[in-house]
Amino acid sequence: MQPTAEIRLTGLSLTPPVALAPLAGITDLPFRQLVSRFGVGWVVSEMVASQEMVQAKPGVREKAELGFDGSDTAVQLAGREAKWMAEAARMVEANGARVIDINMGCPAKKVTNGYSGSALLRDPDHALRLIEAVVGAVSVPVTLKTRLGWDTDCLNAADVARRAENAGVQLVTIHGRTRQQFYKGRANWRAIREIKDAVSIPVIANGDIVDGASARTALEHSGADGVMIGRGAQGRPWQLASVAAEVFGTARPIIPTGQDFADMVAGHYEGMLGFYGADLGLRVARKHLGWYMDVADTPGAMRRSILTATSPQDVLGALPDALGAMTQAAA
Repeated sequence: MQPTAEIRLTGLSLTPPVALAPLAGITDLPFRQLVSRFGVGWVVSEMVASQEMVQAKPGVREKAELGFDGSDTAVQLAGREAKWMAEAARMVEANGARVIDINMGCPAKKVTNGYSGSALLRDPDHALRLIEAVVGAVSVPVTLKTRLGWDTDCLNAADVARRAENAGVQLVTIHGRTRQQFYKGRANWRAIREIKDAVSIPVIANGDIVDGASARTALEHSGADGVMIGRGAQGRPWQLASVAAEVFGTARPIIPTGQDFADMVAGHYEGMLGFYGADLGLRVARKHLGWYMDVADTPGAMRRSILTATSPQDVLGALPDALGAMTQAAA
């Protein structure tokens, strides 16, 4: 039986239920726009520090930048103080965000040491105060992304999700690891079922989902309503649309090959240069170019030349030869 291809929040349809995960330094505006063009339920911004955003710390507001076609964009906020979370939520709603996502899953020490991200799993009462503040500050749907728990002795995601639902959260995404696991081992999709059984709102499974086969297995094991994909989209911005087609029966994307692939990458590269400026954009783009060249199996010498180039013109001039041989099989 094919899973349901729609999730409904207040005033919003998330169709198909395949989402782009928030990835620091990766899911910026140019990449989200590219993924969206292939077809996706929704995309999530990089994690935005709420206090730094309100106080206009350089570079922070850009992470939440939506552009004019951000109708499928959720902006993810992190923080430890209710007043900053609420004010940041109001700001990004005014900027056009259709969904506000609360981060309770980031395992990075610089985040958890500040009592944000997955550290909130150790203090559910405080986490609830943050959730209530955000829900009370905006009219758009509020969602939550978290993990199974802090560690194996603190597997409290089901209770947190239940309390979040009661506070007005409309969807919860669960990464199938604890904070102490970081990204080691395998995501435990079966453990997500406990959260699914605890709430009546949609649950999204996240962690190690990279293609149609892993998405199907994750849905089967977890009982979740949809999936969130992060690393599987690196170098393959069409991957979410491909998964949606395979799992939910939506239209299959046209995967670019040959010169079309090189043109797509050149467009993404120019988008990053325009967004960040030439100097920073050249550096930020290198990781994306590396993933694209992984997909295209670009020869080592050509790869090194592109990744060490100091001129955007040199990079753009080299892309057709470096990527133009990418075949449908590689895609």
